[in-house]
Amino acid sequence: MNITNQQVLDALSNVEEPDLKKDLVTLNMIRDVKVDGKKVSFTVVLTTPACPLKALIERACINAIIHFVDADAEVTVTMTADVTSRRTMENTLLPGVKNIIAVASGKGGVGKSTVAVNLAVALAQTGAKVGLIDADIYGPSLPIMFGVENERLFVNEVDGKTYMVPIEKFGVKMLSIGFMVDPSQAIVWRGPMASKALKQLFSDAEWGDLDYLFIDLPPGTGDIHLTLVSAVPVTGAVIVSTPQKVALADARKGISMFQMESIKVPVLGLVENMAWFTPAELPENKYYIFGKDGCKHLANDLKVPFLGQIPLVQSICEGGDTGAPIVLDESSPASIAFLSLAGNLAQQVAIRNATLQPTQPVQTMGY
Repeated sequence: MNITNQQVLDALSNVEEPDLKKDLVTLNMIRDVKVDGKKVSFTVVLTTPACPLKALIERACINAIIHFVDADAEVTVTMTADVTSRRTMENTLLPGVKNIIAVASGKGGVGKSTVAVNLAVALAQTGAKVGLIDADIYGPSLPIMFGVENERLFVNEVDGKTYMVPIEKFGVKMLSIGFMVDPSQAIVWRGPMASKALKQLFSDAEWGDLDYLFIDLPPGTGDIHLTLVSAVPVTGAVIVSTPQKVALADARKGISMFQMESIKVPVLGLVENMAWFTPAELPENKYYIFGKDGCKHLANDLKVPFLGQIPLVQSICEGGDTGAPIVLDESSPASIAFLSLAGNLAQQVAIRNATLQPTQPVQTMGY
């Protein structure tokens, strides 16, 4: 008996997308069904190339065909991705960017920029189109962490207007105020000047089409944060903290800011950085220098997703100082942690886009 395309679709309607709780056919995630005798092939279009459940979904699809259609079927599944978005084309700034993700922290020194850089590179490695803006106007660190501190920006002129061309490395397009000033000089600007500089990184640059644009915010809650949520609709925020009690108190304030009624930016999750110290010569040992599971407990308390834990290891610091983010070193346990973190974040972005309304730019902040 010949296998039909309809039989294939009927079988795959029994496979549920674990996060979205609907079947793949209803979600229009099955494409290009082809049948040739016992040979069955089709494409599964995931919501992100970084989907941590990719292997699980592929296995479930193969099992569905064998169980519901033909035990002798030869099944070929092509896994691809089309990153989801809730942004609309009416947005005048960054029209080609599907998701804008703020990376924030309540206090300085918790490794927020390190997390932002490694997240961006990790997602780029999966095949996603990724950008990164260094919005820490007063202390830009992105040029050093990518090893491009001596680069200078090029510009293009389009219809009489000049646009900056982001520098690209490790598959990530990036812009930083650090590319435009003398790195040895302090940046002494009042709030409105810093806010204007951030807006220019959005409006006066050729970002093109991106799946994810990360905004590495300065510590705390201030002008730059309000400028961001006023200028563009932010898909969601990632909060970085150490498990230390003082850091957690400030992380709580950071989460509270994004959840304010006047801002309403979804919190995609909390990242625990420096979760434990592991010396290179004792890779199995964990020393909880700043306390244990503080961010995990805070996430449970505030009912926000917990994205993962990053250990405190020397190679992460060295990677930032030498311009080679640790996630590039596939043999490093820290790299594995960042790749897992990126998958969890991409998963939360997909869930957010499937279940929540688009974020609206804040209109009441006076910017």
